[in-house]
Amino acid sequence: MGGLFGGGSKTVGKEIREADITEFYYTLSGSTYPPDYQRYHFYAEGGKVWFYHEKREGTRWPLQEEDITRSGKKELDEKQTGTLFACLKGGTVKARSEDASAGGRGPWLYLYWKGDRGKVQEFSFASYEQRLAFEKFCGGLIGRTA
Repeated sequence: MGGLFGGGSKTVGKEIREADITEFYYTLSGSTYPPDYQRYHFYAEGGKVWFYHEKREGTRWPLQEEDITRSGKKELDEKQTGTLFACLKGGTVKARSEDASAGGRGPWLYLYWKGDRGKVQEFSFASYEQRLAFEKFCGGLIGRTA
C-alpha cells in the first residue's frame, strides 16, 4: 500500500479508479480588466455525482462570492457520469506544487480521491483534446442546471 500514498504521480483509470474520485475542480480566473472567473466542481455525495458551476463578474479583483452572476447545481445521470470519467481517464495527479507561472489565468485543476491524504491532487488532462471535450461537456451541463 505504500506506493499508493507516495508523492509520485497517479493515473486516473489505473491507480485511481472511478469509484475513488470524490471531487474535481476546474477553475479559470483572470485579473485582466474586466476580471473573469469560472469554476466547475464535480463531487460525490449521498451515492450520487453532482455538478456545480459558478461564474463571477465585476470590476474588482479578486472577484468574490457576491460577484456570482450565474450558478447552478445538477445531479448527473449514469451517462453523464461516464462522460465525465472518459474526460478524466488517463489524466494524472501529482503532489501540489508552487509553480513559477502562478498568477496566470489557469485552468487550475484539482482531483480529490480516496487515498490522496491531502497531497496528490494537482490534475493534468491526458490530452488537450480531452480538456476541450471536458469544457464542451461542462458547457452543455450549464444549460441544464437549477
